[in-house]
Amino acid sequence: EKLEAILAKWREEREEKEVVVTADDMMHIISKVTGVPLQRMEEQETQKLLRMEAELKERVIGQDEAVTAISKALRRSRADLKDPKRPIGSFVFLGPTGVGKTYLARTLAEFMFGDPDALIQIDMSEYMEKFTASRLIGSPPGYVGYEEGGQLSEAVRRRPYSVVLFDEIEKAHPDVMHLLLQILEDGKITDSLGRKIDFRNTIIIMTSNVGADLLKKQTVMGFAAPLEGHDYESMREKILEETKRVFKPEFLNRLDEIIVFHSLGKPELLRIVDLEVAKVLARIKSKDVHIELKQSAKEFLIDKGYDPQYGARPMRRAVERYLEDPLAEELLRGNVKSGDHVEVAVADGKLVFQVAEPQSRGSETAPAPSSS
Repeated sequence: EKLEAILAKWREEREEKEVVVTADDMMHIISKVTGVPLQRMEEQETQKLLRMEAELKERVIGQDEAVTAISKALRRSRADLKDPKRPIGSFVFLGPTGVGKTYLARTLAEFMFGDPDALIQIDMSEYMEKFTASRLIGSPPGYVGYEEGGQLSEAVRRRPYSVVLFDEIEKAHPDVMHLLLQILEDGKITDSLGRKIDFRNTIIIMTSNVGADLLKKQTVMGFAAPLEGHDYESMREKILEETKRVFKPEFLNRLDEIIVFHSLGKPELLRIVDLEVAKVLARIKSKDVHIELKQSAKEFLIDKGYDPQYGARPMRRAVERYLEDPLAEELLRGNVKSGDHVEVAVADGKLVFQVAEPQSRGSETAPAPSSS
């Protein structure tokens, strides 16, 4: 009887401690082991591809043609209308610096594979010499770093579902281009350790500055004047002709799309400011502080965050320096508190914060000192 009691107690304790493995737990484990994004297993991919265009256009400003071209190409791929052994999609992005080429690649990685880190970025300016080609797939036997694997092959082996971005592809050595041709045609390469690296679940994107000088000639009063309709098509044809002089036909013929990005005008820059400010508002949401930027404040940030040479690339730093930093000071000083409605305007060449007083006090706003 005593033994039976002990066994009964042991069974009871075991049942209490027993861990139940759910379907969600299994999906997380499978995702980690296989490299297949969790989002890809949870959601019907057909539904995702159908809403892809609308969602990307909300996040990537001023590049509707680029988003549409990518969306159509990826839908063709997933409808089994192209060679299944090739990558999901292969694209060349053309256009000046700071118009959203890298940002679109990062956004695409997050949308397709559920993770912004599903972006493998390779700077082709580091692969201009003949000997550098081996760095992509690993050093030959007997050389230093042989067992480490290549920068490209190892990254794709570890994350087979990803966007692979080759920056400034025109700078790559011809031996590197031969390797890319193999990826685009066969969807796989063999690394220095003899392993087959599968690229069939990757999206290949290559950026290039070919033709960028033609687009820079649009600059008017410091801001680019986006081309529309016939003017854009005419400029696009000129850039594509320049591309044919730089790249070999066998490379261009293996691509799904060659996409020419628009320069950004003032309306697009205003939307980019709104997006960056929305990120700030999301971060301070827990503080219950409501921020409203006046038009003058947005114009101020555009002036500080746009550079004719670098495009909208400095915009995030401008928002951090001229909006986030002084706002943080106001919060720490207690000039802006939980529940406040803050209007941001421009005075004396800097952003100032005006905190709305409660209606019971009979006044609309009271100035809060600020520094930029």
